[in-house]
Amino acid sequence: MPHYAAEIRRWPRDPMEQHDSGLPTELRLRFEASPPASLRASLAQAINDFHARSVPPDSGRFALSLHDAEGRLAGALVGVLSWQWLFVEALWIADAWRGRGLGRALMARAEAHARAEACHSAWLDTFQAHGFYAALGYREFAALEDYPPGQTRHFLRKRL
Repeated sequence: MPHYAAEIRRWPRDPMEQHDSGLPTELRLRFEASPPASLRASLAQAINDFHARSVPPDSGRFALSLHDAEGRLAGALVGVLSWQWLFVEALWIADAWRGRGLGRALMARAEAHARAEACHSAWLDTFQAHGFYAALGYREFAALEDYPPGQTRHFLRKRL
């Protein structure tokens, strides 16, 4: 894994300027306003390696997609099955196809797939479609107000 230690940039009102209290002297803190993809990938790998030592790896991603006659994407759902849970990572329906039950159909198929793979529950988060998921039987277990500003990000779950 690459080593990302570097000197702190010094400028007035640096958000990371805290006199390095609590850090070992052999480490240097680096602030990056736009971290590179390689750092994010290295961090994800390090976290996955740590988890593999403490909990058994059990994760698989799947997708359901809808395409029109010309092959254009009309809607899709991406989900992750992990530790007997379905996580709905993303669900989207094109504007021209909304209101026809396609989101409900994709959710039903994802839940059926999860049950067939021995999942007992599902969870997701949303800040725009709380009512949609509530109508499907999802119940809120947490919320972040003003995320994004003026809205609430809802975390919902459902027993399958």
